[in-house]
Amino acid sequence: EHNMQVCVPSTPAQTFHMLRRQMIRPYRHPLIVMTPKSLLRNPAAVNTMEELAEGNFKPIIDDTRFAKSKQDVSRIVICSGKVYYDLLAKSDEENIKDIPLIRIEQLYPFPDKLLKKILESYPNLKELVWCQEEPRNQGAWDSAKHRFRKFEDQYTVSCVCRPSSAAPAVGSHKVHLQQQTELVQQALNLENNK
Repeated sequence: EHNMQVCVPSTPAQTFHMLRRQMIRPYRHPLIVMTPKSLLRNPAAVNTMEELAEGNFKPIIDDTRFAKSKQDVSRIVICSGKVYYDLLAKSDEENIKDIPLIRIEQLYPFPDKLLKKILESYPNLKELVWCQEEPRNQGAWDSAKHRFRKFEDQYTVSCVCRPSSAAPAVGSHKVHLQQQTELVQQALNLENNK
């Protein structure tokens, strides 16, 4: 009942503005933050001093690489957390120009109206793909899928993730990397383009 916040900041500026927002609120709901240590070492997870000094926390971050070519987009990948950087790296490597990566930075309360506004800014959108690196029965999909399913009359909605599992990790770094590569390729529709 909106009595807490669950956030997954993906940049230092988002983390700063999230904490700042929490401190300046007249009433502070409990704040649950999920962010991996690996983002501390990720060279792509950086901000300028201006981004830290100005602005505010964004519950959703649209892909600014597509500001001028939104009419060319028919598929969007929505994600949360560090999988964004794997998707971004592969998207840049493959020079993908028509699949934006939208980051959900606040899972609860879910920013429904903002997501709808962002999706409506892509006039030819046909497909929404939620991508998570966790197994299907873990991660954010189970708690957020109803938020995306309400768009099923407008778009095809799917989830790309690891298969359901009793454990959060496969126990083998080699298998983990193989699964990560497969889910990134599937999310970016690369397996159909080869």
